[in-house]
Amino acid sequence: MPWFFTENEINSKTYALDGETARHISKSLRMKSGEELTLVSPSGIQHDCVIDGINADIVSVLVKSSKPCENEPECRVTLYQALPKGDKMEFIIQKCVELGVTKIVPVISARCISRPDEKSLAKKRLRWQKIAREAAQQSRRGIVPEIAEAVSFKQAVKLSGENERTVIFYELGGDSVKDILSDTPRSVGIFIGSEGGFEEQEVELVLADGGRKATLGKRILRAETAPLAALSIIMYQTGEFDNKSTVTEEFENDRNNMRS
Repeated sequence: MPWFFTENEINSKTYALDGETARHISKSLRMKSGEELTLVSPSGIQHDCVIDGINADIVSVLVKSSKPCENEPECRVTLYQALPKGDKMEFIIQKCVELGVTKIVPVISARCISRPDEKSLAKKRLRWQKIAREAAQQSRRGIVPEIAEAVSFKQAVKLSGENERTVIFYELGGDSVKDILSDTPRSVGIFIGSEGGFEEQEVELVLADGGRKATLGKRILRAETAPLAALSIIMYQTGEFDNKSTVTEEFENDRNNMRS
């Protein structure tokens, strides 16, 4: 069932979609009246709907049922990602949203090669947020993770204080994620470096602020691989890969129907 986010709350049994979402439904997906889709409102409420009317500009739906979306991780993870070169940030955002990140903060650290100016960063942020939204729809998230404004490393460390646990992944070693998350915190902030990694002074800054240093094993991972590995480990350690998803159930039902 197609999955979309709405800009406004849905407070009645009818709702109208317009703009890019309506065009995608009518022109790209070529959906028809009577077909079903799911809408998720800003408060995280999942609405199962059926299309009541459709044209190129407006898609009206009837709301069949509503409930809180259960697809969000219980542990909220904020990624403080040092800016990598080229378009690697787009890949990182897409995949981390699919894996369950709650928020991504671009960071300009000492060894970042990529240092776009404010105007360029503002333009990139708009694109990054769009990528996050598309990835959230594809993976059936209950929220669209925020792509925050880019900040300096010191600012990022200060912001990370809002998390219950802060972890910096360092190529020269640290503790295991299993030990760091043994008490299953409700929120975690993770620092991932760019191609050059972090300077020792940056690591010490995180440690001085109460953070922990962690390792991703003996091998050195690329800048675009490290955040995916770190996030996957955290989701595994906090039990997010244990629950059978509704996506899997729907796939199995479709497969069984094809066999019968």
